[in-house]
Amino acid sequence: MTRLIQEKVQIEPADGKLGVLIPGLGAVATTFIAGVAAARKGLGKPIGSLTQMSTIRLGKRTDDHSPLIKDFVPLAEMDDLVFGGWDIHGENAYETAKRAEVLEPALLEELREDLESVKPMKAVFMREYVRNLEGPHVKEEKNKWELAQALVEDIQSFKKSNGLNRVVMVWCASTETYMQEGDGHKTPADFEKALKENDPCIPPSMIYAYAALKTGVPFANGAPNLTVDIAALRELATIQKVPIAGKDFKTGQTLMKTIIAPGLKARMLGIEGWFSTNILGNVDGLVLDDPGSFKTKEESKLSVLDVILQPDLYPDLYKDLNHKVRINYYPPRKDNKESWDNIDIVGWMGYPMQIKINFLCRDSILAAPVVLDLVLFMDLAKRAGMYGIQEWLSFYWKSPMTAPELYPEHDLFIQLSKMKNTLRHIKGEDPITHIGLEYYK
Repeated sequence: MTRLIQEKVQIEPADGKLGVLIPGLGAVATTFIAGVAAARKGLGKPIGSLTQMSTIRLGKRTDDHSPLIKDFVPLAEMDDLVFGGWDIHGENAYETAKRAEVLEPALLEELREDLESVKPMKAVFMREYVRNLEGPHVKEEKNKWELAQALVEDIQSFKKSNGLNRVVMVWCASTETYMQEGDGHKTPADFEKALKENDPCIPPSMIYAYAALKTGVPFANGAPNLTVDIAALRELATIQKVPIAGKDFKTGQTLMKTIIAPGLKARMLGIEGWFSTNILGNVDGLVLDDPGSFKTKEESKLSVLDVILQPDLYPDLYKDLNHKVRINYYPPRKDNKESWDNIDIVGWMGYPMQIKINFLCRDSILAAPVVLDLVLFMDLAKRAGMYGIQEWLSFYWKSPMTAPELYPEHDLFIQLSKMKNTLRHIKGEDPITHIGLEYYK
């Protein structure tokens, strides 16, 4: 059973340093680290981060009281973040960021010292789960159980050597091949047995998640992998009283869908078809060029419209929706993804219309503020006694985790309301319902 919040919320202060451990020190992770370093030095602003730039309304509109979120809830300061992680390449964060070519060379040079200090530990990696990647900087223990124990040692060593009070882990590594819940995923005991038997049902992401939970570290899953979305690790999170969240950062094309689709549905406009295609040239594009990894991503991207549009409740509008998603690996684009959406909509008396969206985005630039917010909010959740699935953070995910009996909420605006009302709740403020009748009595 998942428990979200204690009856009486007492938030521990955000004292001391907060460690940020990242499996996969690639383009997203190094862009995030560089952005935090740039903000510290006054070289850039954390645009896209709600924890740093968004306000939260308290009380009535007439009260005119909307503090910044970071001034309302006790979040860790960006100055208190300490970075570490694992990667299949032994390059430090500066070398990786330079190779990823997301950020301008002049900015990287100003941040060079900060980035060079972040050196990856050897990763847990098995090519059968990510077929289009390989790298030499990997652990070579006898089995998956020993790999998990090695990660536990890494976490404890990182915390001790950096004098950290707390640690959060965010998966920024690649999309693994498609997997469904199996016998080794049922209970913590089943999971540990599968680890010791080297069972193929346990991919690297689950080994990282297990190590995090066993050491009391909140875990957020930035890829569409199954990872913590299994009964065994959900139960372990509850036993250990650790927050978990995921899955798959909501950044480019799916972000647009969760903005546009709720608006069309709100006006009761029908949709006959939604065709989405992408070109992407970074490591993520290379990984998704493998059919197994693409299926994992496809499942995540396809689920959004079904939940938002509720075709069972509105069969005249959405029952026969034709939804297609394509991702094409195109190396010249590197991290600069381009997506196209063609939406065939239906209006009054069945008359057809079209919407076309061409989004030229930068994957890592969109993902970096998401990572920052998740680090700070997951740490807040742990200090507030919230554990298990953090559904209130659905705002950040393509496939938000929920309790098994619930469908996920995909509407971006409902997700935002859920998140801000949760923050109000843990601080003892009234939720905002937007009814507004009290102004007209």
